[in-house]
Amino acid sequence: MGEYLDKVPEEVHDHIRQITSTSGLPDTEESVEAIAKAWLEKQRIFEQKLSEMEMEEAEDFSADEERGALLLTYSGSIITVGPLVEDRRRAEYASIGLRQDVPASAVEDESMLAENIEIDEPVAFKRGPIRKSSPIYKIAVYKEELDPEEEEKKLAEATQILTEEFVEVNKTIVLE
Repeated sequence: MGEYLDKVPEEVHDHIRQITSTSGLPDTEESVEAIAKAWLEKQRIFEQKLSEMEMEEAEDFSADEERGALLLTYSGSIITVGPLVEDRRRAEYASIGLRQDVPASAVEDESMLAENIEIDEPVAFKRGPIRKSSPIYKIAVYKEELDPEEEEKKLAEATQILTEEFVEVNKTIVLE
């Protein structure tokens, strides 16, 4: 193991190695370490932004929950699940580069969750930007109840900010 991989939660190690093997980088311990270092930085940024955006972590998220959520996967992707309006949600997936085995991003304006979202389990959509994600590492929801339109806007802004910062992490840590 290495300096950075040792700091990544144990349950995420296999995903770090999988990302390395599908990233186009050499399949070496140095590449694994670079991906692990980037993952740790993305985790730090995600946690920092939660407090700035007045969000809090949740252990789970019901498929029929009316509010939306921001998700961080084991592989460092971001999934935005918008508020429930007329049995549909806008959902967005952003893989944040590096992986060549998934789309860079995808959006579905009329998404439907297949089941509740739980930490350490993949997100599954009946209809969505993707069918199934890698396991969820963090779930974040707004602390206060918002109007669905306002929440949709804030989630979109949060996703854009996180995506830009995660891409920058890839450029400065992994692709340096």
